[in-house]
Amino acid sequence: MRLFSKLFNIRDNTVVERPRSLTGEGIAAKTQTRVAEKISSTPNDTDTVAAPTVDVAALFYSLLFATSHKDTGGIANNLEKRLIGNVESALADPKVIAEKVFKLPHDLIELDKQLANPEVDTEEVIALIKRDPVLSAEVIQLCNAPAFHRGAKDITSLQQAVVILGREQLRRFVSAVKVREVVEIKPIYYRRFGAEVWRHSLQVAYLAAELATEDQDTAFMLGLIHDVGKIAIFQMLLEAFAKAEPGEQPRSWLFRQVMTSKSLILSAVLARSWLLPPLFSRSLAALANPDNMPTEPLPKAIWTANHISECSMLWQAARLKEPQLNELLARIGMDRKTFDPLHEKLILFTR
Repeated sequence: MRLFSKLFNIRDNTVVERPRSLTGEGIAAKTQTRVAEKISSTPNDTDTVAAPTVDVAALFYSLLFATSHKDTGGIANNLEKRLIGNVESALADPKVIAEKVFKLPHDLIELDKQLANPEVDTEEVIALIKRDPVLSAEVIQLCNAPAFHRGAKDITSLQQAVVILGREQLRRFVSAVKVREVVEIKPIYYRRFGAEVWRHSLQVAYLAAELATEDQDTAFMLGLIHDVGKIAIFQMLLEAFAKAEPGEQPRSWLFRQVMTSKSLILSAVLARSWLLPPLFSRSLAALANPDNMPTEPLPKAIWTANHISECSMLWQAARLKEPQLNELLARIGMDRKTFDPLHEKLILFTR
């Protein structure tokens, strides 16, 4: 059974047809064709190149910050200048932020390896998870979240979770909970930030695993951590507020553009600093330009999943007009007939 069937029909026998646009000949192939056509038709340096009508990355950053302050355009204030400088320093020496500010759960990789080992007995897997009572409780909570649970009865034990979900799905749930330890923050100024980044990361993880033509588990993990750079920047923002003028806020369009690209680069260097396999940092680095779809399968799956999730969250928050949404969907060869039911499913993801 494909992931979408697992994802949204865990405990019943209803079969959900995998949307055609989520197959190899759908989103990924259509997007690749559109990009190829765009490249082949790109004018020479003397011609005028029209800017994209909708800057989805900047819009999404605005959604995360949920600011009502007037946009100052291309003029950065002192707070923004200071934060940009801090991000540049972090990129130059990422070990500092990886070790002191933004640590990866030390047991994540080892736990994932053991859960991935088919020779490990199920009881050993359950005992392994039970060593961490908080982890056990949060895995069961996630199993019962509206996005995943479809049965009449709640899942109340890890044994039930293994039987109902299967080990592959349970492994992904455990990884999601451990990564959430990184994403969860106690915001002072922007209460929605951490929750929205987490919901987005979870959406991208599951979409990427479905879109990936191979190594779905790696695609899932990449989806979970692809935006850790945003969380790192948010942590730096909280520190920068201590030195800011009263009432000073990040509000320029320039700042949002710079932070969007820098956060993606920071995600890649953090993955390298955490000593994750090189495939992780390479795949994340390929996402550094959000306007260009990568050509390699794994980063392409993450890029496409990210685009779908951003469209869904912006549409849900009424940050897009219908023509804008249609334009964004056209970039990946998706129509509203496919997007609308997928969007309804994505809004079920827990905040």
